[in-house]
Amino acid sequence: MSGQKRADIRAGLKVKIVLKKDQRSGILTEGIVKDILTNSPSHPHGIKVRLSDGQVGRIKEII
Repeated sequence: MSGQKRADIRAGLKVKIVLKKDQRSGILTEGIVKDILTNSPSHPHGIKVRLSDGQVGRIKEII
């Protein structure tokens, strides 16, 4: 799954996100979803989440 639909995302999911600083390089960071930060039902660049370790980014892949 791509992580563009908010309905597919829930706390506790293992995901790969792209951090703001890594958007140019496309480096993905793996972690567990703690909070969903995007309010709209979908987003073309991925739903923005906060991981359990506090990092914030947009979901690129659901593991």
